[in-house]
Amino acid sequence: MKITKRPGPPEDLVYFDDELDLKEKDVEDVVEIFNTPLTGSYNWDYTVAENRIKKLYELGKELNWNGSIDLDWSYNHPKDEKLLGVDGVEFPHEQLDSYKALSDEEKIEFDRHETAEVLCQFLHGEQGALLVASQIASCAPTFNAKMYAASQTFDEARHVEVFNRYLQEKIGFHYPINPNLKALLDKILTDERWDLKFIGMQIIIEGLALAAFTNMKLSARDPLLQTLLHYIIRDEARHVTFGINYLEDFVKTLSPEEIEERAEFAFEACVVSKERLINTKAMSKFLKMSEEEARVFQLNNGGLDQFRSFLFSRVMPNLKRIGLLTESIRPRYEELGILEYENATSDYEIDWAEISKPLESSEEVKKDSDEMLAAIQEAQANA
Repeated sequence: MKITKRPGPPEDLVYFDDELDLKEKDVEDVVEIFNTPLTGSYNWDYTVAENRIKKLYELGKELNWNGSIDLDWSYNHPKDEKLLGVDGVEFPHEQLDSYKALSDEEKIEFDRHETAEVLCQFLHGEQGALLVASQIASCAPTFNAKMYAASQTFDEARHVEVFNRYLQEKIGFHYPINPNLKALLDKILTDERWDLKFIGMQIIIEGLALAAFTNMKLSARDPLLQTLLHYIIRDEARHVTFGINYLEDFVKTLSPEEIEERAEFAFEACVVSKERLINTKAMSKFLKMSEEEARVFQLNNGGLDQFRSFLFSRVMPNLKRIGLLTESIRPRYEELGILEYENATSDYEIDWAEISKPLESSEEVKKDSDEMLAAIQEAQANA
């Protein structure tokens, strides 16, 4: 095994060749080293409190799914059909002359690249979540939190596994990490305070991921991709609920100054997360745009605004629930244009019957997604 250390993440696309027959000696691990002043803690009180955290931990054990056998990897989406799309709805870039000028084959290739760029951010984010969850298992102060973080670590490993497998086997290439996502992960991983790791990962990154995965699931035309996302969403719902339930009680123990410090951190994470939603490399590659032109286009089109609204409607009520929408920080969220979502439904409550269901088949996942999409479109039409 060869390990190569780099000062930062790769910047170019990585392509995978189906014909390669790699052996262990052929594989090169490319790593980036980060240092963290992590302060761990033992917990010598093994008393198990029968609370929501314990229930979520038990549910996680029951609902472990196997990405190798519970997903139908034998399915290959037709090469002449797009992976993403909603009948009767155009993506904003489809109105551009440069897109209309593409051949049908080029439009399919662009769809593969754009899908891969988004999925790779999911993959990179899940690796970050894997690392943070493992840190939380070490540094969380209570027994129940350590146990749940350990179970979440396994969930995140499974998510990395299936996203990576789909990208390698079904698409064939990886895009590098979005610099804004990388900056946020760096901050969370290298901060010594365990509760900031909770806030950054369980509330901000996982909350946004839960919404982003749902958004892609609704537009996925590949049943393998749609089912894969659905199974991951089930896990993520538990992760976000864990963070909210745990942090709500903990934040109440902090001084006003400590609460303001954490409210500031959450705000900064939201600012960075707005930019991490913008992916420019595929558009630049296919639509004759510079990456800055692609960025400006996405900032100025209504589709991204709608997508952001969907995402932050999952984050703002959770921040409010745990007490991090302080009076001093609220005007800054107002300037950011996302304070209006504070009264949306919080992920504190969870539909135990829904999340405890056995794994659904691809047909059931599609039916559920179609019904959800129809409800959203009806609500938008009546707004």
